[in-house]
Amino acid sequence: MNSLTHKVQLKNRHLLVAADVAQSAFGEVAQVFMVYYPNQRSLLLAPMDDTIFSTLHKAALQMLKTRNLNGDKSLSLEEILIDHEIDDTDRELPFLQQPGMKLLQVTL
Repeated sequence: MNSLTHKVQLKNRHLLVAADVAQSAFGEVAQVFMVYYPNQRSLLLAPMDDTIFSTLHKAALQMLKTRNLNGDKSLSLEEILIDHEIDDTDRELPFLQQPGMKLLQVTL
């Protein structure tokens, strides 16, 4: 199976995350906490074992699916895209993921 062309992208209303970025940000968890801040157009994601993140951000749990044998991950953004009237055109997305920090910030 092919690996992702871009490290983080929106495709068919799903967030696709390359294996190396997903591993660094989430480790081996099956779910992530997710919260969207519309003023900053910022989507924050953290592994489900980060209870401090969920408390600080009032985040919701979302299933993190494995897309292929490379370990690329995906999760549905349909609800966020609809609720906040965000452009759902397939595209590469700017992101920030610092090594050692179990957090992924994506600009929508």
